[in-house]
Amino acid sequence: MSIAEHGESPESAETAERSVISTWLSSVHPAAWMLAVFLLLMPGFASSFVLFQIMGWSMILGMIALSLMFLAGYGGMVSLVQMTVAGCAGYMAAILGESAVTDISLAWPWWLSIPVAIIIAVLFGTISGALAVRTEGIYTIMITLAIAAAFFYFTRQNYVIFNGFSGFNSLAPPQVFGLDWRQPVPFYYLTLFFATFSYCAVLYVSRSPFGLALQGVRDNARRMSALGFNVTAHRVAAYTFAAFFAAIAGILLSWLNNQISPGTAGIGPVIDILIIAVVGGLKRPIGPFIGALVYVLLRTFALDVLVSMGLDGQRFQLLIGAGFLIIVFFSPDGLLGLYERFRNRVSLNASEFDNQGGNP
Repeated sequence: MSIAEHGESPESAETAERSVISTWLSSVHPAAWMLAVFLLLMPGFASSFVLFQIMGWSMILGMIALSLMFLAGYGGMVSLVQMTVAGCAGYMAAILGESAVTDISLAWPWWLSIPVAIIIAVLFGTISGALAVRTEGIYTIMITLAIAAAFFYFTRQNYVIFNGFSGFNSLAPPQVFGLDWRQPVPFYYLTLFFATFSYCAVLYVSRSPFGLALQGVRDNARRMSALGFNVTAHRVAAYTFAAFFAAIAGILLSWLNNQISPGTAGIGPVIDILIIAVVGGLKRPIGPFIGALVYVLLRTFALDVLVSMGLDGQRFQLLIGAGFLIIVFFSPDGLLGLYERFRNRVSLNASEFDNQGGNP
């Protein structure tokens, strides 16, 4: 039915759309605008090391953890295959594009190799999801971990396609608009753009009919099925959606490291993504990025801290694990859970103060 049949003009429809957008913009917390301005202006005062190794790495890992958070937080499916999807995308970009391993890489142009690599990785994530959605709980974790382990050992032992243990090196982003995108400032803005895009997309989908139906499946799959929803299709579609952002992050990660090898998607990194998502919090899309920043800071400076304390620097994973245990012990919802508990306590104390006749 057209707009005219409703008696509504195109001008009024456009006005209503602008009103919705303005209402959404006004509902954004002022702290979010301050954070956005801070991130946009960061290259003006931050060093190249901070932009490239800290912020760039954090945002990439945050995107991969965000794909896990979407599945676990909104779908109730804890998947350990997200880092593997990222590794698959990085490998495909290296095989289809350019690298130092010229006898394997096909040297396709970037505008063809990158989209095809993302499509292959998304298909891989979809197939993995189709296998995993028929299980629940610990069995979902085990089957996705098995897929991740199989991918790791296959890439490590296959030399014809994946170049075995050595993998691929000299993986530089393409020269677009005359910029070297691997320089700290351009690469920072590149990762910031895709991280923001991923965050906004997950936030939008979580409030869409599909996202609300997925959350209904998470809470009571049997009831949603009785209402006529295809539970399996919704879960597989969630894996497809999550795999898209993990695939983009995988290509960015290969550009950041300038190489990709079986260790990129090994068992250790797979577990690290789970730690990042849990530490940040699985209830909000911002949680994985917070967890990624904490992880990168610990991973970067834990070695120096241990050496300054006269301890073996190789035990930095122990420090990371201890931090993870402390956070989860005090807050199963991660750092966001701690923040919410602190905010609620402050609000409660302020209310009690007002009730006792104090001034706010």
